[in-house]
Amino acid sequence: MKYSYLLINLCTVFFPVVLSFDKRVQFYKSWKFIWPGMAITGLFFLFWDVLFTLKGVWSFNSAYIIGVDLFGLPLEEMLFFLTVPFACIFIYACLNYYVKWMMPYRLTGIISSMMLLLSVLMLIFFYDRLYTSVTFGLLLLLVLLLQYWFKVEWLNRFYIAYAVALIPFYIVNGMLTSIPIVSYNNAENIAHRVGTIPFEDHFYMMALLLMNIGFFEYFRRKEITK
Repeated sequence: MKYSYLLINLCTVFFPVVLSFDKRVQFYKSWKFIWPGMAITGLFFLFWDVLFTLKGVWSFNSAYIIGVDLFGLPLEEMLFFLTVPFACIFIYACLNYYVKWMMPYRLTGIISSMMLLLSVLMLIFFYDRLYTSVTFGLLLLLVLLLQYWFKVEWLNRFYIAYAVALIPFYIVNGMLTSIPIVSYNNAENIAHRVGTIPFEDHFYMMALLLMNIGFFEYFRRKEITK
């Protein structure tokens, strides 16, 4: 039982690592563009993770972790910010290769506007919930920067990848919250769940992936333009 969270992490990343060597996608050649962004994003999210743990936003069931921790965070939780982004960037890269259909930029703008509207409403009505306010505050900032400031061209592909990534998201987070390995304090979120998964988790993951893929695209394109 104490290896449960560790095994979930390993299973999350196993197939993306193995399939990285597929002769068509050759994702392993892009690994060097992933690590810098994952390091920056991981440190940022780990800061909030430590704070959330100290503030009682969530807690970890000691029966399902190996007991190695740093700043109050289990080793498995720190690995989560490596395994999940890696797997999702793999999904993003595969879809870019195999799916030739491109979401219209107008539709991309509509989705971004909906994310902004949702974020503003959540911040207005649930400003006193720490998990809710931080999640939607960050999402608001990221979408504003990427859609309207930097005007990145890859957001249309990101939203498709995010929709596909929701499938493993429900499997992984479903296990983490149903066992439960991670328990959430409903006083710090809106107390609405999809199954056992807090509503905020969907957008916490979106913000996490936006940062990771944003850095991935930045370092990848920087290499191309050398």
